[in-house]
Amino acid sequence: MKDKIRIASGQGFWGDLIDAPYHQVTKGEIDYLVMDYLAEVTMSILQKQKNKNPDFGYARDIPDLMKRILPAIKEKKIKVVTNGGGVNPVACAEAVINVAKELKINDLKIGVILGDDISKRIDEIIASGSELNNMDTGESIKNVKDKLLSANVYFGAFPIVEALKRDADIVITGRTTDTGLTLAPMIYEFGWKPDDYNLLSAGTVAGHILECGAQSSGGNFLGDWESIPNMAEIGFPIAEAYPNGEVVITKHKNTGGRVSFETVAEQLVYEIGDPVQYITPDCVADFTSIKLEDLGNDRVKVYDVKGKPETGFYKVSCSYADGYSASASLTYSWPQALTKAKAADKILRRRLELLNLKFDEIRTEFIGYNACHGPLSTKLDEDLINEIMLRVAVRSHDYNSVERFGKEIAPLILTGPPSVTGFAGGRPKPSEVVAYWPALIPKKLVKPEIRIL
Repeated sequence: MKDKIRIASGQGFWGDLIDAPYHQVTKGEIDYLVMDYLAEVTMSILQKQKNKNPDFGYARDIPDLMKRILPAIKEKKIKVVTNGGGVNPVACAEAVINVAKELKINDLKIGVILGDDISKRIDEIIASGSELNNMDTGESIKNVKDKLLSANVYFGAFPIVEALKRDADIVITGRTTDTGLTLAPMIYEFGWKPDDYNLLSAGTVAGHILECGAQSSGGNFLGDWESIPNMAEIGFPIAEAYPNGEVVITKHKNTGGRVSFETVAEQLVYEIGDPVQYITPDCVADFTSIKLEDLGNDRVKVYDVKGKPETGFYKVSCSYADGYSASASLTYSWPQALTKAKAADKILRRRLELLNLKFDEIRTEFIGYNACHGPLSTKLDEDLINEIMLRVAVRSHDYNSVERFGKEIAPLILTGPPSVTGFAGGRPKPSEVVAYWPALIPKKLVKPEIRIL
């Protein structure tokens, strides 16, 4: 058993800083690189890509990244864990193997986690007695199953642990919990058991801190954000983990950003729901038990985390087609910029009404005035407003209504208020609305599959 391991966050979402993983493996010593690419909407995007091309369906910047980091991770014996496999982990792994061959690396083992995709098993699951009811509304998934785009179970850390036990150098998963990516190396290296709930919860908390990349090392920091040094070269966080469950959050030296009590604490309250019950497939962590100690020099100790047994369910993330939407914008300049924008909105809405178009929702924002705070926005002195951007969005199950809306924007330029600009890119086109369906499924109905390529 190692006395400690260093687990580095390399991505907080698909589209995060491209160079971050490279910097994590080259600017200091680490044992693991973990990269979180998935959000709920990402799965539906990847599924659409796979439907068009069976070789797609994963984060396709991974092969290019591997060209840069494979030599370093092989030399330093760094293991990589990522959920960037999306809905096609095998294709992702094969693409990485091809990169390894190009680099003359022939002894690479890739673990692939499958079984999370239940989109073709919906009828079977319903027949077993699980209605996959919407966690928010209680509705049965029967109401939308014919419109489903994706349906994926959130697996936890233990399938990754099994892949590591089979000597995988890289583990590529589908829909795995963000926290599981970080927890798995701790379970594997320290020999934690499935009922070591305090330890599993400590690893889960560390995973929560790392899952959003630089958000815990000074990025998107709500506190004294102007004091964060060198954000242009911000260092991503690293969890220095110990067998007793204590973790020190840090980053590589000579990188920008900051790891402090405040940056870590702010990340801890991100997307947690009930802080007493942070539910994962591996355990239920009590975030109110967490203790933090700022050790200085970009090091924060996280300790004394308590946890409880896991539930008998996995969470399921489903997406389904729910109509169409389009949006467009025009910019009105001083004087009376806000008055002009409001008048244009009123004219547009009346024209849409006269056309008898069918919309589920029409939403207007006056950017520069109320786009962020809505009805709470403070009234402004129009003499002090240089410009206002009018942005209007529509949503409907009627494609033709959304398409017709797009033809009503450009005419406002010459048939509405003056001093208008900002129309570019042609008429807005309808795009498919993807809706989210959260559900629970008994664990006995789903089984992860581990392959080594």
